[in-house]
Amino acid sequence: MSTLEIRGLHAAVVEDETATPILNGVDLTMRSGEIHAVMGPNGSGKSTLASCIAGHPKYRITAGSVTLDGQDLLAMTVDERARAGIFLAMQYPTEIPGVSAANFLRSAAGALRGEQPRLRAWVKEVSEARALLEMDSSFGERNVNEGWSGGEKKRHEILQMELLRPKIALLDETDSGLDVDALRIASAGINRSVRSGVGALLITHYTRILRYVRPDFVHVFYQGRIVESGDATLADTLEGDGYARFGVHSGAVGGCQ
Repeated sequence: MSTLEIRGLHAAVVEDETATPILNGVDLTMRSGEIHAVMGPNGSGKSTLASCIAGHPKYRITAGSVTLDGQDLLAMTVDERARAGIFLAMQYPTEIPGVSAANFLRSAAGALRGEQPRLRAWVKEVSEARALLEMDSSFGERNVNEGWSGGEKKRHEILQMELLRPKIALLDETDSGLDVDALRIASAGINRSVRSGVGALLITHYTRILRYVRPDFVHVFYQGRIVESGDATLADTLEGDGYARFGVHSGAVGGCQ
């Protein structure tokens, strides 16, 4: 059982030597096998939270702490956080020209495990995971994310999570840009990982993915902090009422704009 603890986290985005505060005191505890959905309007700081946990250099932590099983994540480099058990599925996966998906995945697994996985067993493992995500068998020969559709990129993120088996997975708007079939497939992959013991922090604007990935906890994020928490029924309430009671008057929840 692993535990991620965030206490009083403040952070700013640094651009042109100017630091703009984004996070304003985030408190959150999550454990292995739990699904925490973080919802909120655009610009509320949801993606910043994931980036700060993962160690994005664009953000500066100004106060607070983030620990995983008692280890100080903020004192670690990005690769050390990954080895400790943090995984980030990016909202906009990066293209990596010249690097095949097959080499990328095996190198990542080797870096985390301390040695390269044995080829025959690894090929079988990848093949089984790929089939569950309905990914074409030729994907391994293609350069990572180069010329891939949005659905292919997001399924590849889920494939990484299933193969790398982190303790905590930060899923930053994994549902964005997915059609119904791709959403269903990606959601099934998230559920498999959670059943295997992964804790999932699911950042989303919409409730449609929560019909497939039912959260244990829902947190409303606004102005850089969590302003309300509840069970899965809170997402249903937000879909009907939006964020008006938090002072947000534009936009809607669940894509019903």
